[in-house]
Amino acid sequence: MSCSVTLKNLSYQNGGNILCRNIDLNITHKEKIAIIGPNGCGKTTLLNIIAGLQDKSSGTLEIFHNEIKSQDDYGPFRDMVGYLFQNSDNQFLSPVVIDDVAFSLLSSGISRDEALLKSRMILKDLGILHLENKIVYNLSGGEKKLVALAGVLVTEPKLMLLDEPTSGLDYKMQIRLVEILKDIDKSIIIVSHQKEFIDSIVDKIYEITPDGLVLV
Repeated sequence: MSCSVTLKNLSYQNGGNILCRNIDLNITHKEKIAIIGPNGCGKTTLLNIIAGLQDKSSGTLEIFHNEIKSQDDYGPFRDMVGYLFQNSDNQFLSPVVIDDVAFSLLSSGISRDEALLKSRMILKDLGILHLENKIVYNLSGGEKKLVALAGVLVTEPKLMLLDEPTSGLDYKMQIRLVEILKDIDKSIIIVSHQKEFIDSIVDKIYEITPDGLVLV
């Protein structure tokens, strides 16, 4: 199934506060884009809607060519979308690195041996296999980010949503993350304030404005 995200005149309103208004967007197979805008403009809210974590207020959302009218409609596609949260601590489900990376695979019914094998392969690809038996909460910010990314990649999603992936990372780790994301052959949506970072990765940059998304 090819990856596609289509938003048509999508809006989200929380009480009297409109965070996203008249959003139109189409992301094609393996396209990488970034969404920018000031704090509070609705960037994370938009990612949450695309990830099926929040319902839109109005408009149309299509994931993999299927219209999503409620979070219940998202069920068949949830495993195809990987979401990297801004705060890595919110991502972790197990205290030990290897168990956390393998968690989603084990939950899907894959045998423990196969889940651990796949998890170690991902950790090796990211250059952090030496962390497999460490406690995630004792890691540095950069190490946490890579472990969280491993937990996303191990499920082999077709679409990746990354919310401020450079948050808490030093410059050296940001460069490492650029190298990793450039080599990932998937559709990716990045929310970030770091223009130098996203310029190195994405095909297009959109800005959230009061009137919708504008191609920068």
